[in-house]
Amino acid sequence: MLPRRRVLQGIGVGSIAVIAGGCGSTDPSGEQGSGPNYVMVFDQTKCVGCGRCSEACNEANNLPEGESRCFVERQTDRVEGEVCPKCGKTDCNCDRKYVRVSCQQCQNSPCVMVCPTGAAYKDPATGIVSTDASKCAGCKYCIAACPYKARTINSDTKTSHQCDFCLQGELAKGNKPACVAKCKYGALVFGDANDENSYVSKLLKVKNTSRIRPHLGTEPNLHYIVKVKPEL
Repeated sequence: MLPRRRVLQGIGVGSIAVIAGGCGSTDPSGEQGSGPNYVMVFDQTKCVGCGRCSEACNEANNLPEGESRCFVERQTDRVEGEVCPKCGKTDCNCDRKYVRVSCQQCQNSPCVMVCPTGAAYKDPATGIVSTDASKCAGCKYCIAACPYKARTINSDTKTSHQCDFCLQGELAKGNKPACVAKCKYGALVFGDANDENSYVSKLLKVKNTSRIRPHLGTEPNLHYIVKVKPEL
C-alpha cells in the first residue's frame, strides 16, 4: 500500500507529472568540485510501487508515524474513466507507473541559500544537502524556497527535514541509503557520479535519464529513468 498523499504536503500530480513531459536530459558528468558527487537514480521502468523504500526511510530515520522523507506516487497517461486499450477496463493497472517523490539534492540548493540560521547546509565532505536540527528555528523559509516542495516539518522535533541520502545514518556507517538497500526490484541506484568506476557513473553514461525542472538551474542529483509510453 502506498503512503498517503499527506506525507509530503504540497507535492501533487501536477508537479510530479513534469517528469514525463518537462525534464531535460542529464549531463552524465555532473561534476561538483573536486570531491564526490553523490547521486541517486530512480528507474521508473522497474518500480512496482510497493512502498518498501518509504517504510525503510521511516524506520532508519525514526520518523513520526504517517510522515516520510520519500514515497512513490502512481501516475497514469489515461484520462480518468477512459477505457484501457489493452484490457477494455477503466480501473486496471495495465499502464501503471510510479515516481519517487523526495528531496532532489540540488547542487545549487535554494533551501541552503535562504536558511537564516545555517540549519540547512551542504555537508563539506560529501556535498549532500542536510539539516542540523539543533540550529533549525522552524521558520519554514527552506520549505517556501524549495521548488520541489520536498521539505516538511517533523511533527516531533518541530524542525525542517528532508531526504539527505541517510547522511547521518546508514551512509555514515558505510552502507547504502536505507531506501536503496530495501528496494527488491533494483529501481534505486546510489553512488558517486564522479567515480568513473562506480556503477551509477556507468549507468548515467549509457542510460537516457531526466531531472525535474532543470531549467531552474538547481542541478538536481536525483535522476530519473522514465517509463515511456510505447507508440501505437
